[in-house]
Amino acid sequence: MPPRRAITGRSQEPRLRFAEELRSLRAERGLSLRELADAAGWDSSTFSKLENGRTLGGPEIAQALDQFYETPGLLLTLWELAMADPTQFKEQYRRYMVLEAEAMSLWQYSVIMPPGLLQTAGYVREALAAGGLEGQELDQQVDARLGRRIVLESDNPPPFRVILSEAVLRNSLRSAGDWREQLEHLVRMSERANITLHVLPFGTGLHGLVNTDVMFLRLLDGRTVAYAENDAWGELVEETGKVERLHRTYDAVRDLALSPAESRTFILQMLEEVPCEPSI
Repeated sequence: MPPRRAITGRSQEPRLRFAEELRSLRAERGLSLRELADAAGWDSSTFSKLENGRTLGGPEIAQALDQFYETPGLLLTLWELAMADPTQFKEQYRRYMVLEAEAMSLWQYSVIMPPGLLQTAGYVREALAAGGLEGQELDQQVDARLGRRIVLESDNPPPFRVILSEAVLRNSLRSAGDWREQLEHLVRMSERANITLHVLPFGTGLHGLVNTDVMFLRLLDGRTVAYAENDAWGELVEETGKVERLHRTYDAVRDLALSPAESRTFILQMLEEVPCEPSI
């Protein structure tokens, strides 16, 4: 086993520490990126992006490199810390992300896009690119959003109730393949014991959240906070009375929505409408 490394100032930022550790381990072996790619089985450009901090990759790459470098669990741990690091997010979202990671249960209503916790990589990339991100910033924000899914992938994930406006399921991606993957992911996630998914179909009339996304988080201390957002503003709501009023509105919307079984059938029917991309 390699000797324990001294703690240095570079360990204070998880994403940079992960990248620097990868560079250091490869340098110790005297390997080029191409030689590492040949030995570990990934493309050299992937390792280049990992080592310059442009992307974090997935857990399977961290696990494979742990095995290759004989650093059991080190790189996977650094990867998990980097993915969960709230400083990846824009400043106005950081406090919310910390609370989300600690939540005991979650409820969400989504107006036009799937909840971030349920988005696939293809959806995340197109959504962020449509917002003007590109290059390294785009790669980093894709990693940051996908990293939020750790909340639902733990051994004891919190209950998560989701209401999707039908508009979420009608606002497809440019790539039929990516859109099919997103819909299939929603179906799979709806089958998990801790996730309850409702669809609010068109024709149910106006309601108090008609243009507002809202997420509720029940915290360890028993408090519930909310994050409400529309095209013009976003706000973390912590005052008990305001949260309670929002929650009553959410409950009224849930009463209009399809049951979980009906919602799953609804999404499966929409999947049938997605054209199959021609095989090459």
